Amino acid sequence: MNRRFSVAAFALLVAAPLAAQAPQGWQMRVDRSTNAADPDDVPNVTFTALESGFQVNTGPAAVVWNPENTAEGEYTIKGTFTMLEPSGHVNYYGIVFGGAALEGSRQNYLYFLIAQNGTFIVKHRANDEAVHDVQPRTAHEAVVEPDASGQSVNELEVRVGADEIDFVVNGTVVHTQPRTGMAARTDGIWGARINHRMPGVVVEGLSVSR
Repeated sequence: MNRRFSVAAFALLVAAPLAAQAPQGWQMRVDRSTNAADPDDVPNVTFTALESGFQVNTGPAAVVWNPENTAEGEYTIKGTFTMLEPSGHVNYYGIVFGGAALEGSRQNYLYFLIAQNGTFIVKHRANDEAVHDVQPRTAHEAVVEPDASGQSVNELEVRVGADEIDFVVNGTVVHTQPRTGMAARTDGIWGARINHRMPGVVVEGLSVSR
């Protein structure tokens, strides 16, 4: 999916809600789809602080982060992601890491996301236009799918080692990627990404250990 970012749309969309609702110090950036078959023509994103984390409802897809949250070298990012209700079609959510220039046209980050159909992806966003597959959509039994209530809870981890990166769901390594090429840039900002049209994803305990 090719997505574009509008500075004016971003300011209009999030300035007031963020001041009132978002965790202190956190920022948000929304995507805009240019694919007519899959448009982001849905209501605004909400980003709400909770006692143990935050909740994001989309809307257009959104990346959320605190500029002070950075990691470099060898580290592990971990968080628990609760999907409150499935999207109308398959959409992804999860961890962002290795981020830089997230607010501008040269945005750059890696992301590890799961979906309600039991699949995961690893991607690299190079700028406003370019998104590259590191690991394409892949099914794995470790990804918990929604129960009868429509909810699912998954603990995600990204373990950045000296030579490899492990991507972990509920304690199971679902993919190991050499720390080379697109996956070499792991130093930087970390946060979360919630793709579009998600009725609600709660993120708790998102943190880094070394």
